[in-house]
Parts: sequence; structure tokens; C-alpha cells
Amino acid sequence: MTTRLLGSTDHGTALEVSAPGLGCMGISQSFGQTPERSTAIAFLREAVEAGVTFFDTAEVYGPFDNEEIVGEALAPVRDDVVIATKFGFAYDEGGRQTGVSSRPDAIRRAVDGSLRRLRTDVIDLLYQHRVDPNVPIEDVAGTVRELIGEGKVRHFGMSEAGPTTIRRAHAVQPVTALQSEYSLFWREPEDSVLPTLAELGIGFVPFSPLGRGLLTGQVTRETTFGEGDIRANLPRFTAEALDANLELVDRVRSVADRRDASVGQVALAWLLAQEPWIVPIPGTRRMGRLRENLGAAELALSAEDLAELSAASDAVTVVGDRYPEAMQAMIDRS
Repeated sequence: MTTRLLGSTDHGTALEVSAPGLGCMGISQSFGQTPERSTAIAFLREAVEAGVTFFDTAEVYGPFDNEEIVGEALAPVRDDVVIATKFGFAYDEGGRQTGVSSRPDAIRRAVDGSLRRLRTDVIDLLYQHRVDPNVPIEDVAGTVRELIGEGKVRHFGMSEAGPTTIRRAHAVQPVTALQSEYSLFWREPEDSVLPTLAELGIGFVPFSPLGRGLLTGQVTRETTFGEGDIRANLPRFTAEALDANLELVDRVRSVADRRDASVGQVALAWLLAQEPWIVPIPGTRRMGRLRENLGAAELALSAEDLAELSAASDAVTVVGDRYPEAMQAMIDRS
């Protein structure tokens, strides 16, 4: 299995992980009917056998039950895997997410809960899930630094943070990885985030590297999304948006056909070719799809392939925002 380093040996933040890793959110939410718990646990253990060592979960997925499934599945192989989870949301008494919260006491409460659900003594990579505009990022980074000193956390990560926020946090506690959306469909991180990460020696973990399924080649202009599938409410997946956005998939397919690969493998291989410190985490709950995704690491695209894919991405105007308006407002671009 191909591995890569997130973070920097200079800062003592280097973390070796499989590339790609596995995004676990869909195991318990967001993409229609979810599998039985026993089926999900069996799948995660098969993923380890297939070579995956990097698993991404979060307190808010569920909330809470995703961490429990990941924790139970990986407990027998805990020393052989890297588990990333996230804090940063507030909940009401019923466990429903009500907004962001990164107060120091909230971070500590979240970490203690994650440790219990994940059945572990230490979190390998702890992300702030969304920047909290009401809490100075220095206080957030300082709290994580204390947790690292206490042995509860090994590495600090951030999610959907802008360059200025990243720099401020990194000055307090070196950041190992930033997580954000990045794919042939969404290349905004190239403008200022990726240069900042390169300068500071921070790894990059793209989520939704297959455009929430668009870049698997399985979504068509006739596809509809049922109950429990978040894509039914995402602007990029309306009928009008799909009609325009699938033009990019058609262009990627031409490269895939030439290379005897799948559309998804080409899209992931393009990402992996951008920088050696990029580790995408495509999500799936099917072993066939997982093996296909892992095969992307063995697909060496030529310079001509990469140029053609980048040009195709530049040529197609993506229709629709990533999220509904309220979720868009949570993204830090400072």
C-alpha cells in the first residue's frame, strides 16, 4: 500500500498514512440507507486488510455513532492504524447539532467523548471541524497543544480554514494537516491555501475528492437522490446543475478510457499527482469501490494526461455551490 507523510519532520508533525485514506462519514449518514452496524464494522476491517491505515471520522457524524462504529471496528488493530476525528460543533440536549463551538471546555469535553467512543487512549489526528468566529484561534490551538502534552492527542489538524487562520494557529501549535474539499470539480484551495501549506510544511487531506460521487462516473443526468441523501439538497446536484456539471465527467472519461482506468481512479490520480503531501479520503461503504479507489495510487498519469485534465477542469464552469447557504457561511476564508 502506498503511504505518504502529512506534516513536517522539521516541526515534529510528520504522520505517515495510507494514500488514499478512507472517509467514514457515509457509513452512518448522508448518502441514503446506511448499512447494518455489523456490516459496517466488517467493511472497515476489510479495508484494513486491503491496506488502508488512515480512517477519518468526526464527533458530529451521527452525531456520535460514527465514532462508535469506527472505534469498535478498529479496536483489534488499533496500533496499526491512524484515526482522525474532529471537534467544533455544539449540540442541544437531544444531540442535534446547533452551531459551532470551539471553547476550550467544549474541546476538552469533545475529546473525552471521542476517546471513549473510539475505544482508544489517544487520538492520532484531531481536527477543528469548522473555525469558530467567537473563539480566538490561538485559544483553540493552545488547548490542543495542552491535550498533546497530556497524551490525549498526537497531531493537530484544521478543516475549512483560510490562510490567515492557519498561520495564526500554526504559530501556537504546529498544524499537521488541513482538510478541505478539493477535486477536479473544486479547485479553490489552489489560490492561497495550498501555497500556505507548502510554505509551512502542512499536509493536505481533500474530502469529497470524487465530487460526492460525480467523479465516479456513476451519476447521470437522470439520477435522482432519495430520502437521507444530502445530495438532494445540494445546489450542485439539481437537475439543471447536473446537466452542466457532467460535461466535466465526460471529459475525464476520455482520459480514463485511454488509460484503461475508471473515471474515479483518474480523478484521484490527478489529485495525488498535485503534491506528494496530498492524501485524499474518498468515502465509500462498498469493498469493490474501495479497491477501485486504492488502485488510483498505482495509476501514473502522464504530463499530457494531467494537463488535459486540468484544462478540462478550467474549461467547464461548475454550476451550483458546494453547500446550501447556511453551511457555506461556516467556511472560513480569512
